[in-house]
Amino acid sequence: MPIRAIDIVTDSTAYLPTERARELDITVVPLQVLIGGESYSEGDEGAEVVLAALRSGATATTSQPSPETFLDVYRKRAELGFEGVVSIHLSSLLSGTYESAVLAAAQSPIPVRVIDSRSVAMGLGFAAISAALAADDGAPIDEVAEVAKLRAAATRSFFTTPNLEHLRRSGRVSRGAALLANALNVLPILSVENGEVVALEKVRTKARALARVEELAALCAQHGTVDIAVHHLGEPDLADEVAARLLKSIHQIGEVVMSELGAVVGAHTGPGTLAVIVAPRI
Repeated sequence: MPIRAIDIVTDSTAYLPTERARELDITVVPLQVLIGGESYSEGDEGAEVVLAALRSGATATTSQPSPETFLDVYRKRAELGFEGVVSIHLSSLLSGTYESAVLAAAQSPIPVRVIDSRSVAMGLGFAAISAALAADDGAPIDEVAEVAKLRAAATRSFFTTPNLEHLRRSGRVSRGAALLANALNVLPILSVENGEVVALEKVRTKARALARVEELAALCAQHGTVDIAVHHLGEPDLADEVAARLLKSIHQIGEVVMSELGAVVGAHTGPGTLAVIVAPRI
C-alpha cells in the first residue's frame, strides 16, 4: 500500500528535476517529439537531440500522450492502492495533453482530477510539487487539486529567445511579428498568460533582454517567499549567471530549480531560450 492516498501525475513539460520528482513520488508522463521521421519520448534522449536538430535547420514537431497512455497510468495507480489521482498538465491552449488526460480520467477505476495549469515548464512543476506535499499531509483529493490550481494560477513565467521563427512555425506567434523581430534584430520578452504565449516587450540586445526578464521576475517576488526556476536550452552557463543575479535581487527565495528545457518546449522556442518562473508560496 502507498504511504499516501492520492497520487500526483504530471507531464514531461514540467521539466521537474528527476531527483525531485522521485523524492516526491510524482509520476511524469512523457510527450513525444518527432524529428526527421523519428519519434522520441521526452526525457529519454534529453534536450541535446532537439538542440542539435534545430541548430542544423531541421524541423521538430511534437505530440501529446494518447488517452490510452494516461488510462494505463491511472490503472496502475489504482493497482498500487492509491485512492485517487491529481493529474496536472501544461496549458490546454498549447497542447492536447490536458484533453487526453480528461478522456482517460472518465474511464479511470479511481477518481482523477485533471488540472489545466494554464502554464508550462516549472509553472506546472511547482503546482505538482505543492500538490504532492499536500497529499503527503493527508489532504483529500479535492483539496490537493485546489492547491495545484491556486499554485499554478499564482505563478508567472517570463522568457526570451533569440529567434521567433520556431514559435512562428508552431503557430505560437504570428508570422508578421516574427519577421519584424528578426529583421530589426530585436529580442522579445514573452510570457505565458491565461494559458497563451504573449509578447510583453521587445528589446535590442541579449543583455537587455536578460536584464528585463530578471527585472520582471523580481517585481513578482516583492510580497512573501517565492520559489524560482531558471530554464535554458543549450545555455547552462548563462542560466547559472541569471540564477546568481536573481538570488541577489530577490530576498525571500525558497526553492531554486535549474533545468534545461526539454525537446517539446525546445522545439517551439529554439536554441538560446532562457526562462524564469516565479511561484509565490501559498
